[in-house]
Amino acid sequence: MQTILLGVSSLRSSRLAYGCWRVAGSWDPTKVTPPGRAAGHRAIVAAYEAGYTLFDNADIYSGGEAERILGEVLKEVSGMRARVLLATKCGIRPAGTPHPHSPQRYDFSKAHILDSCEQSLKRLGVETIDLYMLHRPDFLAAPEEIAGAFTQLKSSGKVRYFGVSNFRPTLVTALQVACPMPLVVHQVEISLAKMDSFTDGTLDQCLIEKITPMAWSPLAAGLLGGGAHDLLPSQEAYRPEPFLPAIDAVAKDRGASRTTVALAWLLKHPCGIQPIVGSINPDRIRQAATADELELTREEWYRLLLAARGEPLP
Repeated sequence: MQTILLGVSSLRSSRLAYGCWRVAGSWDPTKVTPPGRAAGHRAIVAAYEAGYTLFDNADIYSGGEAERILGEVLKEVSGMRARVLLATKCGIRPAGTPHPHSPQRYDFSKAHILDSCEQSLKRLGVETIDLYMLHRPDFLAAPEEIAGAFTQLKSSGKVRYFGVSNFRPTLVTALQVACPMPLVVHQVEISLAKMDSFTDGTLDQCLIEKITPMAWSPLAAGLLGGGAHDLLPSQEAYRPEPFLPAIDAVAKDRGASRTTVALAWLLKHPCGIQPIVGSINPDRIRQAATADELELTREEWYRLLLAARGEPLP
């Protein structure tokens, strides 16, 4: 697979990333089974063997079990840690943590960021995280406090680079002004079924600031690929059926799969969108990697855009 530099960092990554949010087999850590963990192991190994070198995770995924499973694979596969980039996220606190009466919330306090990083390092079984991101915007985010946490993590050697996820562009700017180090990635939902980032300033900012946008759910939870799986509540209203024939037409012309075309559509953008593939099916993981080999024409790209919009350009 071709490689890219993430933002202005020295991190060189595969053009597509592998997302570990499903590798535990259940969002509920109490329901993670040995067969489910084994399937997660196989998925991660399949991604590694297919050329993915960035593995994206988060402390919230299956209550930390997804990080543990990735850490187990890193120990099992000789030389893997030295060849891959580890990315993980913090900041989401579910209801009931740390006290039974605690509400669901986001937490970018310095204490929580530092503690979350320590726990992720333990679960992953490593000394350094290559890319550490803030998961969803905390309404009480204080940029200077976040910058202090980032500075401490970087100076201690626990984190190499930082990024954000699901931020509005103005909050990215506020944080970047306060931080002495660059924010190198912005992880956001982008697909033919979710195109807000093309018009809300997110991708424009990525171009200006040389931030790599990482596209989570690039196949709309499978609606654009091999079948829907684990849709988020926000994705339940997606209706891609009207424009799937347009994807299929390009796929037929190019001798490619629908998955490959949908991912190649993202790869075409000049800001260097990095799709995060989240399937745990080894065949689909390998198939998704072939998007790296398909370069859509401008005409094909706009044909798909128009079909997904369902209306002419303004």
